[in-house]
Amino acid sequence: MKKFTVLTIVFFLYLTNYAQKTADQIHRDAFTLDSHCDTPLRLMTAGFDLSQSHDAHTTGSKYDFPRMKAGGLDASFFAVYIGQGPRDSVSLEKAFKNADKILDSVTSAVKANAALASLAFTSSDCPKLEKDSKLAIYLGIENGYAIGNKISNLDYFYQKGIRYVTLVHTKNNDLSDSSNDKNGPEFNGISKLGEEMIKRMNQLGILVDVSHASDSAFYDVLKISKTPVIASHSCARALCDNPRNLTDEMLKALAKNNGVIQMCILSDYVKKSPPNPARDSARAAFRAKHGNFDNYSDEDRKNAILEWQENDLKYPGVLATVSDVADHIDHIVKVAGIDHVGIGTDFDGGGGVEGCFDVSEMGNITAELVKRGYSETEIHKIWSGNFLRVFKEVEEYARKQ
Repeated sequence: MKKFTVLTIVFFLYLTNYAQKTADQIHRDAFTLDSHCDTPLRLMTAGFDLSQSHDAHTTGSKYDFPRMKAGGLDASFFAVYIGQGPRDSVSLEKAFKNADKILDSVTSAVKANAALASLAFTSSDCPKLEKDSKLAIYLGIENGYAIGNKISNLDYFYQKGIRYVTLVHTKNNDLSDSSNDKNGPEFNGISKLGEEMIKRMNQLGILVDVSHASDSAFYDVLKISKTPVIASHSCARALCDNPRNLTDEMLKALAKNNGVIQMCILSDYVKKSPPNPARDSARAAFRAKHGNFDNYSDEDRKNAILEWQENDLKYPGVLATVSDVADHIDHIVKVAGIDHVGIGTDFDGGGGVEGCFDVSEMGNITAELVKRGYSETEIHKIWSGNFLRVFKEVEEYARKQ
């Protein structure tokens, strides 16, 4: 009996080790793509170097090129984020110029590290860069506020490499209602200008991103867009009741659209966190002090970003886990199907869970999926296959225009 027990334990350990090796190999073999990180905000602070590895726990930084390599991540969309401000002509022009400045900082940083990474513009760039052992850096805009009310601005950003636009952020803008605006809906969905912008995005080959959009705006986008759409960083509302997340009905509609939801690993969207008065107070004080700091001078804006990051380090939240993330993936697969889910971390924009706190730990997601019985083919779909399928369809539609 004792001998049988020992053999059982040895066999179990062998299987555990084999499973881990299988997960590691699957992760290495997969082309892995993160559809949303806010690392460009880091580039707007003095001295941040993408070529150097940073400690996430002491600096708050979740992304750099060495850690992308360590985490087996092959490609990422760097989001040019502009917070919502006033919508007068002067403010809109300033938002456009700020976005352009951030965009240039990303381009410069990537070009300065040409041995490690390269800018990518099409879905077919991925295999070419992977063959050269280079990281693929795509560009997106988070918040259509940066585009203002000029369709020509959309064309301008496309020429500079932007390949998706998140229509709205936490407040309504001229294009769309937000899921989080405390003042409620303004257009009951997408505005007339927003409709024109979406049509132009289709013509150019820009992915339409519905993350942050209100429920009504989400359904409007599906009616307007001639191509499949993405939710670049969202979760399942059935598992975490946040208006930022998609309901089961929305997941089914997205699948019918042939689109994809990129699973966000920002803890508050994954699992409701316990009360944290100190953290909440610090964040409320920051917002009261700074408001829309995108309208600050460059120096004041950098200082405000650093202050926000320092608050996050000083008042850490209780994080969801990789297992909680996989629960969402399980649910999305059950409701929408395996062809309609991917990964969009929101690192450097609040993203990070226990077990995948920064980009160096991305392999732990694969390990959890293997543990739950996902096949290699299914995992490859989740890591990039589904997103790249949508990307290709958007490109093909644009080529026919």
